Amino acid sequence: MSGKSKTLFYLVAMVSFMGVASFAAVPFYNWFCKVTGYGGTPTLASNNSNKILSDTIKIRFDGSKDTHLKWDFIPVQHEIEIKIGETGLAFYEAYNPTDRPIAGQASYNVVPFSAGSYFTKIDCFCFEEQVLQPGERVQMPVSFYVDPEIVNDREAKFVKSITLSYTFYEIDLPIEELTLKSNL
Repeated sequence: MSGKSKTLFYLVAMVSFMGVASFAAVPFYNWFCKVTGYGGTPTLASNNSNKILSDTIKIRFDGSKDTHLKWDFIPVQHEIEIKIGETGLAFYEAYNPTDRPIAGQASYNVVPFSAGSYFTKIDCFCFEEQVLQPGERVQMPVSFYVDPEIVNDREAKFVKSITLSYTFYEIDLPIEELTLKSNL
């Protein structure tokens, strides 16, 4: 192989590698955040905490939406106080004031970031896409607890309140909805 051919080969290989790496970066980062709690990403559990402490913590709720989404989206309650380890239940309300079905998906975050790995969601509307019909109003639950291990973390043990924040984005309607809509 000549010098120009080698250079071209290495250039194409490098560009190809960077393209593949850029597509893999987002899923890898999401996986990393879910596993470690990095960036305020809560952990997930299938059941409640085994241990409940007498210490309490305030949980604040925030809701926002992308400017393109025509829903109204708000937390039903803005703050609750629970014991560390106790299961909490909160609701968010979404309303579709339009004359067409709209699908949405929520992303979430926990602040302060140091509490992210201790904020454990048991069940959440953010795990699934949501479709609201015209004029439909729904209340969507999220159940959670704060892992008692938070009191042993040298940084997170000073956290007195945690904010759970959701942002809804419009997504394409699922195939079933499109099929149903075209059959009407």
